[in-house]
Amino acid sequence: MSGVATGIDPALAERDVVSFVIDSREVQAGDVFFALSQPDYQNNGFNGDFEDATRYAAAALSSGAAACVLRRDRYEEHKAELEVFLDRLIFVDDAIAALQRLAHTVYLEWNKPVVGITGSAGKTTAKELTAHVLSASRRKVLKNIKNYNNGLGHPLTVLNLAVDSTYDAAVLEMGMSTPMHEIERLCSITPPDVSVVLNVLPVHIEHLGTIERIAQAKAEIVEGMKEGGTAVLNADDPRVAAMSELSKGDVITYAIDNEADVKASEIEFPRFGGTRFRLRTPSGEATATFPLNGRHNIMNALAAAAVGHSFGMTASAIAESLASVAPPPQRGEILHFAAGFTVVNDSYNSNPDALLSMVRTLVDGGAGAKRRIVVAGEMLELGEAAEEMHRTTGSKIAEQGIDILIGVRGLASELVSGAVEAGQASAAFALDSDEAGRMLCEMVREGDVVLVKGSRGVRTEKVIEKLFEKFELEKNADEAAAGL
Repeated sequence: MSGVATGIDPALAERDVVSFVIDSREVQAGDVFFALSQPDYQNNGFNGDFEDATRYAAAALSSGAAACVLRRDRYEEHKAELEVFLDRLIFVDDAIAALQRLAHTVYLEWNKPVVGITGSAGKTTAKELTAHVLSASRRKVLKNIKNYNNGLGHPLTVLNLAVDSTYDAAVLEMGMSTPMHEIERLCSITPPDVSVVLNVLPVHIEHLGTIERIAQAKAEIVEGMKEGGTAVLNADDPRVAAMSELSKGDVITYAIDNEADVKASEIEFPRFGGTRFRLRTPSGEATATFPLNGRHNIMNALAAAAVGHSFGMTASAIAESLASVAPPPQRGEILHFAAGFTVVNDSYNSNPDALLSMVRTLVDGGAGAKRRIVVAGEMLELGEAAEEMHRTTGSKIAEQGIDILIGVRGLASELVSGAVEAGQASAAFALDSDEAGRMLCEMVREGDVVLVKGSRGVRTEKVIEKLFEKFELEKNADEAAAGL
């Protein structure tokens, strides 16, 4: 970590660290608290203004933190309350860089396989599927909690290995949102043995400018892989497929449409919330059934299958593992209500490609529904073309043949306008997610299938909360969601 501890208590070296934390409210006895400050965030490519955690360092130490890592200049400003804890302070030039260096040291001592996953959409679901598949082969798998995929969440995940080194593999999603080479930094902490690239879409284009730059940023995960490792690439995305030239080892491709090493064919949707397809890998074929709908989720499953194959799993073993997966909360989560309607809760993130993909999922999987309703939130970080992109996306939604569209907040009004101009007979705009939730509660009825899709900033999860206030889930909802 390259820290300086001039007055550190020698007894600290003998203490067992419980955990490493960056939130003083989470500190427990034995934890090491990293007090992050604005210069740390700026040095490491984080946008925005952040609170100086040094002001909470004394409270963290009083709560039992074994030590606190902080910048010396921040200590000088808070010396009055921190001087009494000098024997538990470790001074560094950059607290975030120190956290990352420590994580790299822990990774080197652990020295087992890492799967790195990136893409413009689907990272968390692909991570969950991949970890699930590998776990089915009796491996203990470390994975990011939630979407902890940046320069803070990634090292905090890896530092779990300092407390429990018995993991056999790590599956880590790697995100980026700026041109600051974020994925390159994450790969420097844990160089992937297997690098997975899901797709390249115009997400965060406000910060990166062009889709070509987004592709270059995603390609850092292939450039940062270990010598002799494996690149797992989506052959249906030409920008991803082109990254094969950067691989330092083997390449495994996966696809639905194009020829690839791992493929899905004979795709069926027996009921909404269930998918069946024929899985082909270099080790053979098997019928796979899993409780997620949509082409995008089949692609995520194929990525997981390609990783499973790289670890020596057979097609049959991979297919068997997929049967018991579950979607992460708010990412394609399927809710069957006792009143006889079904809701797809995809309230975590949204962009034009992801929204249209989910609408297609609704149309394909809900073919037997009485009505198909889309509740779509404003899409964020689309740059100067945001208004036009919302209007164009609305037009494309109308072409899919849905029955009702509700646009939620801001530029979602353009989404509604585009749909109406393209012939959408029933469309409405809600000022916020609370209003959209009330509108949906009034109109939803037995036989409907509803998609709720939005970004965190729009809080479309409030639409789901409104439904729960008025309706109950099926008593056997868990089994229904699994397609049983």
